Amino acid sequence: MNLDPPLKSGLPGAGMDTAMVNGMRLLLSGATLLTLFVDPESVGNLSKVTWLIFSAYTLHSLLLYILALLGVTLPQDMLLYWLDVGWYALIVFSTTRHSNLFFLFFFFAILTSSFQRGFEEGARITLASAGLFAATALLGETEVELSRLLLRTTFLLALGYMIAYWGGSAITQRSHLALLRDVSLLSNPRFGVEQTINSVLEKTRSYFNGRSCLLVMQDKDQANWSLRSTLCTGKEVVNTQAILNNEAASPLLGFPPDKIVLYNQPPFPWLPWLGGARMLETDSGRWLRYDAAAGAGLAELLEAHSFISAPLPLRNGKGRLYLVSSTSLSKTDALFLSHIGAQAFPVIENIDLLDRLASQAASREREKIARDLHDTAIQPYIGLRHGLAALRNEAGPGNPLLPALEKLIDMSGQVIADLRSYARTFKNGLVQSEPELLLALRRQASQIREFYGIDIVLKVEGELHINDRLAAEVFQIVNEGMSNIRKHTSARHGVITLACIHGALHISIDNECAATHVPDFLPDSLAERAAALGGGARVTHNILGHTSVQIEIPI
Repeated sequence: MNLDPPLKSGLPGAGMDTAMVNGMRLLLSGATLLTLFVDPESVGNLSKVTWLIFSAYTLHSLLLYILALLGVTLPQDMLLYWLDVGWYALIVFSTTRHSNLFFLFFFFAILTSSFQRGFEEGARITLASAGLFAATALLGETEVELSRLLLRTTFLLALGYMIAYWGGSAITQRSHLALLRDVSLLSNPRFGVEQTINSVLEKTRSYFNGRSCLLVMQDKDQANWSLRSTLCTGKEVVNTQAILNNEAASPLLGFPPDKIVLYNQPPFPWLPWLGGARMLETDSGRWLRYDAAAGAGLAELLEAHSFISAPLPLRNGKGRLYLVSSTSLSKTDALFLSHIGAQAFPVIENIDLLDRLASQAASREREKIARDLHDTAIQPYIGLRHGLAALRNEAGPGNPLLPALEKLIDMSGQVIADLRSYARTFKNGLVQSEPELLLALRRQASQIREFYGIDIVLKVEGELHINDRLAAEVFQIVNEGMSNIRKHTSARHGVITLACIHGALHISIDNECAATHVPDFLPDSLAERAAALGGGARVTHNILGHTSVQIEIPI
């Protein structure tokens, strides 16, 4: 069993109801004050200072409970734990008999801090509580039984550490489940394989606060390895991708293919046993020492203080996931990294399989459509051209229809050539010089300009890094925005702007507006489409009377 204490403190306030905690604080303080009235002899000689301390703490607890009921959030809620410790130290100091049991109140502060802030904060509260209890007991009691004081202090330290440990473990488990849920949501076919992998790597790196996260994979029918990495430079996050041969990838493949490896740089050169590489033995669950030179060499190559290497359970290949950090990592971190790989990458394999099946189905469909296009469109045009040629041959040299027939024959020949070129391109799936999304949107804008006289300009800022699945959704959104300009406004001009900024696709649909006052509105259909893609929509107006629908979709 791994007994390393959790290194992460979790999210502030996670899993605890503030009103419940403040209510329990009020209950304890009120019950203690009531005890002084019912049985004052149980706490020895009561002075005015003792009554003042107990009454002030009860009022303090009542105020916090009222604020919690009103929904008021204190800016520094962490100070409440330390205030509780201070109050309990005063209570112990003011009750001069060493046999009193008010030292048990310290456990309330330890419990709340541990289950709200995690192990580190709970451990600090535990140490402070034990130190203050011992000091106040020595200063406040006239006759101190050192054996009883030592026993209570040890009891406070031991039980407080256990509470802090399990409180931190609970927070760590909740944060683990939250990340696994996020990873599962990221594994969405709509985003595509590359975008999904980059998102998983970045989420993993961010969770562990690592410097970089690397993925090295090889399909079973491929000779080379693919290396993807997410690196935090301090100012930005950089995603890279490269193809490596076996020799170049060998430093990352030196560990046993089915083993988890953890490396931490020793704090001092003369204490090598405090660091080095360790490998998890799956059968026994023990962490065994691995080749120290291999771990140190790879750490130097990765410029890492510590790293974790976990195998990936791939059906159609093999690979390893690396987390590189500038701080020490624990065995718990190593096990959780392997769980991330086991959760995310089988789903990514399924996405890749779906993409391949969709691509093959699309290829067969393109071939069918190309044949149908040839039979139902090109052949009739060829017949039409032959008929026009026959009419031209029957017409005499002086026939006034001869120029018109010549023009129709030329036009039909051009249409036949265009259709054949389009069918050939469509069948082979040739890459256009411009993305198909932009070509489709420009055709749509051209039709609106031709049929309705509305000039809509399409602008693209930078490069659009979106896959075909998302492009189809974006086409529907922009097409509906164009239709809204035509149906619901009197504008004769509009501008559509597409841009990928900070990991999100921004769509701006602008049109002029002659009305002096435009009521607030939000196109329901556009908002629903954006929400279905994980984004949002809003409408803005400027002083020039222009209306703009702003849509943001995370990619």
